[in-house]
Amino acid sequence: MRQRVPVSSIMSATIVSVNLTNSLTEAEKLFEQFNIRHLPVVSGNKLVGILSYTDLLKISLADTDEHDNVVDTTVYNMFTIEQVMVKEVITIQADDSVKEAAEILVTKNFRALPVLEGKVLVGMLTTTDLIKYLLKQYD
Repeated sequence: MRQRVPVSSIMSATIVSVNLTNSLTEAEKLFEQFNIRHLPVVSGNKLVGILSYTDLLKISLADTDEHDNVVDTTVYNMFTIEQVMVKEVITIQADDSVKEAAEILVTKNFRALPVLEGKVLVGMLTTTDLIKYLLKQYD
């Protein structure tokens, strides 16, 4: 497996994102609706942050378990996306290699990377995308 495979060939090009004016409740609905765990935060077409489902859990005071997914929206209303999101986002370029992406994911202990072409968000790469790619190598 010495070939140079670009990130763009394995990333998800369907981008579900939020902007700074969305609420955390709206973000939670997107996490659930699309079964995702990371939302790029954009202003126009510029990436300004990333919000993870874990970020929401950190601010939630609700006592939830696997059968109770109700989160107190009052807590969400106390914060904005900008207050909760990670602002200094590490990204990868669409033409960077899968190997480079894997190294970032492993060394930074990340589960997702926004993929850019220049400064424009064009996709998301997750550890699931990477594992699916690796599994195809065994077919």
